[in-house]
Order: sequence, then structure tokens, then C-alpha cells
Amino acid sequence: MAQMDTALDAPAKKSPLPLIIGAVLMLLFGAGTFYTLYSGLLFGSGKPKEKVAESAAHPGITYVALDPLIISLGSKAPRHLRFSAQLEVPQAYQQEVESLKPRVADVLNSYLRAVDVGELENANALIRMRAQMLRRIQVVTGEGRVRDLLIIEFVLN
Repeated sequence: MAQMDTALDAPAKKSPLPLIIGAVLMLLFGAGTFYTLYSGLLFGSGKPKEKVAESAAHPGITYVALDPLIISLGSKAPRHLRFSAQLEVPQAYQQEVESLKPRVADVLNSYLRAVDVGELENANALIRMRAQMLRRIQVVTGEGRVRDLLIIEFVLN
């Protein structure tokens, strides 16, 4: 009778099946969520990708190439930045923006010389600097004349 009491007192061994099923469902849910967000099914459809392609091929847009700039940086060790870019411009303003290229080069040269070398080395800083440069270019050229700044070359030695 003593043996029966110990068999009843011992807790029953739990099955790992609910834990495995939960883990598999969690992975499936995570993968489904990732796909839904990544493909744009939740916050957008596949159609905006087509609109982007259409706007990139818009016939009213032209590009104005800026002359490459080589900017000396820092006073301790001689370092240089090689920078080249193009401006996205409506065709109606192409000649006007091309005539202002020396002013644009001056603004870019002044801005890039003032930026700290440590910030130039930071990969995430290029996005902020691009926005700053675009804003300065838009001030020089006038509102609505330059739509975007496309950085072609940004090499720091």
C-alpha cells in the first residue's frame, strides 16, 4: 500500500507538445507579419511601386550635373573629400539652374568645409547632410526650381 501512495503523490509528467505548438505558431505569426509589412499589404499596396517607376520616367524632369568638388578638410592631418552630385530639375528651369551652378558650388563648398570630419565619417550622417545641402541649394536657386539632390560621389580619404 505504501507503493501506491508514492505513485499517486508523484506529479504527472507534462507533455512538451503545447510548448512546441506554441513556438511553431509564434514563428509562423512572426513570418506572416514580416511578409505583410515588407510587401506593403498592410500600409500600402504594390501599386505605389508602379507609381514610383512612372514618376522616375516623367518626361518633364531633367538632371543638371554639378562639377566635382574636392574639399580640403581639417587642419591637423590633410584630408580631402571628393564630392559630385546632380540636381533633379523641372525642364522649364534647366537653363536657369545651370546658370546658377557657380553659386550652388559655392554653397556646397562652404557647407562641406564647415562639417566636422567625424560627422563625415558617420554613414548615417549623409542623409542629414543631403537634406541640409538640398535646402541650401533650393534657397540659392529659388523655390520649386530644384526637386532633389542626387549624390553621385562622396569619397573621404
